Amino acid sequence: MGYPAEASPLFFRDILYNKFKSVFGLFYPRGETMNNPMLNEAAFRRAQEQAASGTMTLQGTINKTFLLLFICVIGGMITWTNYQSWAGATWLIAIIGFIVAMITSFKPAAAPITAPIYAFLEGLFLGVVSAMYNAQFQGIVFNAVAATVLVFFTMLFVYRTGIIRVTRGLAVGIFSATAAIAILYLGSFILSLFGVSTAYLTSSSPLAIGISIVICGVAAFNFLLDFHFIDQMTSHYQAPKHMEWYAGFGLLVTLVWLYIEILQLLAKFQRK
Repeated sequence: MGYPAEASPLFFRDILYNKFKSVFGLFYPRGETMNNPMLNEAAFRRAQEQAASGTMTLQGTINKTFLLLFICVIGGMITWTNYQSWAGATWLIAIIGFIVAMITSFKPAAAPITAPIYAFLEGLFLGVVSAMYNAQFQGIVFNAVAATVLVFFTMLFVYRTGIIRVTRGLAVGIFSATAAIAILYLGSFILSLFGVSTAYLTSSSPLAIGISIVICGVAAFNFLLDFHFIDQMTSHYQAPKHMEWYAGFGLLVTLVWLYIEILQLLAKFQRK
């Protein structure tokens, strides 16, 4: 079925930026400088000083995340029922969503406005992609959604119980693996433009399935970075209220990525 936009280099940019912030914004030693001032502790402290409208809370973050998911589902329902009419606009929706994601990533203060817009655009996109897969493999979407929810709560349990602790080394490892996947997709995307086969990613061969399983695993571990980011921002930094929307946005990015990867993995098993 080709490259869905979420698996393209376009959308990996905002995934990587959010994970880079989670890794180095929270683990970078004090007193050291970074090229991007948004990514260090000082930036969060400046934001804290500007938090006149209240501080970020765990419950508020949960509420914002569920609201973004609800908006995403509404968008998906719009395109699901008539996906043929929306199919031609899929890449346009993806590009606009990418632009909104970049604004959100670089300007977290805009998240209360941009995160809901992004969620709605993602819903429109996912509705088309999901309907296309479901037309080819009946019931695959339900299985992908169920698997995504199961992985999410499994990783939440693993994080909350301390079975896996997010150390700086682990965080850097997760980010590095995510960056490697982005490079893999970018290289494959460029090769496909020149007519070079990328069957190692798109076919149902054991290699392609193995790569998909690894990518799903990396996406799942990205939840640990999201949880750690939220935990730190709500318990240690007293981040401003708009960071609830930003954290929800980050979780939504990871959820969408994992869902798309699981959808593709299940499709590969169906084709065998």
